[in-house]
Amino acid sequence: MVNFRQIDLNLLATLDVLLSELNVTRAAQRLNLSQPSVSVQLARLREVFGDPLLLPGPRGMLPTARAIELREPLRQALEALESAVSTSSTFEPMLADNTWRIAATDYTETAVVLPILNRLRSAAPGTRLAILELNPSRILRQAEQGDVDLIFHLREGSPPSLHQRLLFTERYVLAGRLNHPALTRPLTLAQFCKLEHVIVSPEGGGFHAMSDEVLAKRGLKRKVVLSVPHFLFMLDALANSDLVAVLPERLVKNITTLQVIAPPIALPGFDMLMLWHERQHRDPAHQWLRDQLVEGVS
Repeated sequence: MVNFRQIDLNLLATLDVLLSELNVTRAAQRLNLSQPSVSVQLARLREVFGDPLLLPGPRGMLPTARAIELREPLRQALEALESAVSTSSTFEPMLADNTWRIAATDYTETAVVLPILNRLRSAAPGTRLAILELNPSRILRQAEQGDVDLIFHLREGSPPSLHQRLLFTERYVLAGRLNHPALTRPLTLAQFCKLEHVIVSPEGGGFHAMSDEVLAKRGLKRKVVLSVPHFLFMLDALANSDLVAVLPERLVKNITTLQVIAPPIALPGFDMLMLWHERQHRDPAHQWLRDQLVEGVS
């Protein structure tokens, strides 16, 4: 039988991360420890619980029945303990040393983070901000595990179990290089379809986007000649060629090397949300950060 009073709390924190990652190397990275140190702690945990806990598997480690039994109660207990010792009724930005982790695309980096960056550095100079690449299939797991504090995501596909707040509603514009001969006047749909277009395909290699679906309903098709995974390369491609692109307006509103006009067809916009887990919902520091982001994009 396990004697709770003899268990080092740090061991339980390590076990929580190990059960989350099922990989000693990744657990060591999250804990900012060396791999040998985590292996030593795992050996101690096995001794304490009288169980192997994690066994070698084809893609990392496999939890034993005892480990599976421990996973959720341990996570809940550590969250409750963290909340009990860190609860504060006030947040002083000038004295704060928080490290915030935000999951974002290159678009939301530009549209959401960049506008508040100087304000954040000035108001809370001791804090740090880590931008992590958004992986839509993992956002719920990342939030539940505490790997990220905030997530920027479209309303469509946002996990309903996470708290959400509307940042803005975006619309699309048509952009090309400055003085692009086709963008000096309003376009007809026929002219729009004849232009050479570039699109962003997050999964890579796609040549079909929302604009193509709207055109298809009218029996039309545009000429997409370039597909890229990120907006950054797209913007350079537009500035240095005769390619055009349908883009979110906030991405290009301050770029003087591009010509921007309204597309000749009505395109539905989208709502950009800020998402976060219940564990951060009442935290004064987290509330302050959320307010800064909302003010920055308003």
